[in-house]
Amino acid sequence: MREQIFAWIDGAVSLAVELQTELTKRPAVSPDSGGEGELDKCVFLENWLRAQGITQLERYDAPDERAKGGIRPNLIATIPGSEDDSHGRLWIISHTDVVPPGEISLWKTDPWTAVEAKDPPGHRIIGRGVEDNQQGLTSSVLAALALIKLGLQPRRTLKLLFVADEEVGSKFGIGWLVQNHPGLFHKNDMALIPDGGDSKGETIQIAEKNLIWARFVTRGVQAHGSRPDQGVNAHLAGADLALQLHHRLSELFGERDSLFEPNYSTFQPTKREANVPNINTIPGEDVFCMDMRVLPRYPVRTVLGEIDRITGELAAAHNVTIEYSLVQSSESPATPAEAPLVQSLAAAIAQVYGITAHPIGIGGGTVAADLRRTGIDCAAWARVAETLHQPNEYVLLENILGDAKVMALLALA
Repeated sequence: MREQIFAWIDGAVSLAVELQTELTKRPAVSPDSGGEGELDKCVFLENWLRAQGITQLERYDAPDERAKGGIRPNLIATIPGSEDDSHGRLWIISHTDVVPPGEISLWKTDPWTAVEAKDPPGHRIIGRGVEDNQQGLTSSVLAALALIKLGLQPRRTLKLLFVADEEVGSKFGIGWLVQNHPGLFHKNDMALIPDGGDSKGETIQIAEKNLIWARFVTRGVQAHGSRPDQGVNAHLAGADLALQLHHRLSELFGERDSLFEPNYSTFQPTKREANVPNINTIPGEDVFCMDMRVLPRYPVRTVLGEIDRITGELAAAHNVTIEYSLVQSSESPATPAEAPLVQSLAAAIAQVYGITAHPIGIGGGTVAADLRRTGIDCAAWARVAETLHQPNEYVLLENILGDAKVMALLALA
């Protein structure tokens, strides 16, 4: 059976190239990033899957008046399993949205035209989104088609979920589905998210750091640059606040956890917004943002309590007012390393790639966090070239095919 599956997938190179080519020519950029959303791409995918024999399809459209058609579509394809669904289903979740191409002059080809190349580093497809996350999408489709074409039935019902809006927070994707359609997911389901990994495929992501994105606004009194005595420098206070938050939070929440890389919590000042347009004006308002990735042992509310204390101290010390708002905040439990999903996935990886994969935690966020909070075991894994979000993004065909084999074995486990 395994040899049949592998042979079918190895023979599906042209199918993989066709799907990647068609997906790439339909930009699915969020309205938050200046795009129209995922509708064109999702409609194509739905029709393509049906033509290939995957006919049990459902759409769940999140309303978003900014997007084309006023919706952000989420698509589910179902391949019934041999077991009753009370045993749980296997979800493979990829996202249809992509990031913008960035500086076009850095691209050697049109980012929205998939281009095949066979020179080093190998047979690959170049284009925006081909790896993030069309690799995982294409692999999951090939795995499902291999089972259907060979007349094989997965043990658990297989659910391919293609979500919107992953790149900018999942408000219209997995977050919207969990909130508005909680009955879709069962407690004993398991989910593979082929969105993130490493070049060897040896790391299985089972945990994520807690995430806090915050925007800090410091207000003082604007004045001439030569008369600081007549003003209160909001920029000076904001700069001090950024340093104090970085150093003091790092010290307060300084424990280490070898599951993660880096193995500590990070508190990084990032974006700073423009204040005054000229050099000789002391700014009366200063705005900066922080990206904080916190080990799961520290609840978000505990970190926010310390932020409140530090901002209060700095506001008094500089005679300014300080307000902050949360742009994004999340926390989720880890999937146990001994969970059946993790063990079965590691066994499938060993059969396909001949390596021993091990569990890790990550600082970045995936759709796994939303599902883990509902009690579902999730693992994020793929073997990737690690070109996501870069100019000249590419995907290796061997990774598409290899990951499809892993997914097919997982569906039969």
